[in-house]
Amino acid sequence: MSDLSHAVDVLEQGGLVAFPSETVYGLGADAENPQAVARIYAAKGRPSNHPVIVHVAPEADLAYWAARVPAQARALVHAFWPGPLTLVLKRAPGISDCVSGGQDSIALRCPSHPVAQQLLRAFAARRSSGQAGVAGPSANKFGQVSPTLAEHVRSEFPELVADGMPVIEGGASEVGIESTIVDLSRVDQGVGPVLLRPGHITAEQISEVLGVPVQGADAHAPRVSGALKSHYAPQTPLQLGHIDALRSAANGPQLAQGQRLVIVSHSLPRPDSALHPQVDWVAAPSDAVAYGRSLYASLRALDRMGYASMLWEQVPDGPKWRGVRDRLSRAAAAF
Repeated sequence: MSDLSHAVDVLEQGGLVAFPSETVYGLGADAENPQAVARIYAAKGRPSNHPVIVHVAPEADLAYWAARVPAQARALVHAFWPGPLTLVLKRAPGISDCVSGGQDSIALRCPSHPVAQQLLRAFAARRSSGQAGVAGPSANKFGQVSPTLAEHVRSEFPELVADGMPVIEGGASEVGIESTIVDLSRVDQGVGPVLLRPGHITAEQISEVLGVPVQGADAHAPRVSGALKSHYAPQTPLQLGHIDALRSAANGPQLAQGQRLVIVSHSLPRPDSALHPQVDWVAAPSDAVAYGRSLYASLRALDRMGYASMLWEQVPDGPKWRGVRDRLSRAAAAF
């Protein structure tokens, strides 16, 4: 039996499967099985009111999952699916609210990773309706650094792996940060597209497709994944700042205790003056796409190095950097 076929068997039986996507690796369960979805929440330590994204195959009928599929949603599907864009729509009456944290909405995404698509198509083929979805938040403990390699998942959930959870190999995630999330669940109330989480696909790209501005989140917006102030956090304290401020901090009194620090900079490939011997320097990519691709793997690697603190240069505030800036800011908010 192939690994993929076995993974589909596990999904059908209400178990958990770790699978690759172009954004990050997901911890998946049958989206229509409340008991299976509850296993995701238990494994991650995720609050029960925190929604999960439902992943569907390219051929999926959105009307199966959503009560209404506005023209704007179909335009974005045509432009960006399969890809790192999640749409929040009104949930269809027959779909359990277990995937939406009790809300009347549902978050849907069609991943572009070929292995994820194979999994979703094989799962859907087992259903008489031809429709199946995998609820799949990032495969990490809640609030911690997302995985972009299968080995990250295995180190995060050794107990699940030992218990037989399939971890489907798919190489390194190409995008490396979670999908952009756009709310279109309130179009019938006159509320246009609302950006709930920035990502690889920018608000400007979405606005260009729809011909209207994309608004920021408001008080009545649905709850979505990754929107808490503190998220994506390593164990090692992380401080964000301008590169000059970080260099000053690295020469502060904490170094007298013999602790090691690391500075991560995208603007300077190497320090322009001598560093304290207890300070390491890491050059991050200067390109936003490459930076996003390597961000979580770098966070995880540095987190294992025993540093007292990570001093991370804040990235630019332009459209292409907004998703990365969001993830770094939430990671640092924990400290």
